Amino acid sequence: MLRHLIALIAGSFFGAGLFVSGMTDTTKVQGWLDVFGNWDPTLAFVMGGAMIPMALAWLVRARRQTSLIGTPLPPKPSTKIDKNLIIGSVMFGMGWGLVGLCPGPSIASLTYGGAGLYAFLAAMITGMVVAPFVRSRLDRLVPAE
Repeated sequence: MLRHLIALIAGSFFGAGLFVSGMTDTTKVQGWLDVFGNWDPTLAFVMGGAMIPMALAWLVRARRQTSLIGTPLPPKPSTKIDKNLIIGSVMFGMGWGLVGLCPGPSIASLTYGGAGLYAFLAAMITGMVVAPFVRSRLDRLVPAE
């Protein structure tokens, strides 16, 4: 029960932070990506504001195996740059640039996003369901290095 309460509180803070920072405003996000037009550099501060605490969290993680409530902490992510990372990054970036949303802000926008948001969510969920099937087929065609 405590774990779910902490997840609810953390998720609420995350969603509120996305809203306050403008990450749920698709025009602001697309303005960040429009470096040759009407560029809006303010989201660089949002990214920096996310990366700094995460770097500190990984430093703490290096000394701990469990969270304060006793659940195991995730392992450090791989630093390997491979085809899956590159393809996934390109696909994520294309979706982010076309729509101006990624999964977190799209969930945070559920109450006011309109029909376009629901179309994006349907496409995102479809992609999440289909991706493992496509990945297994591609791995059979082109084995990993």
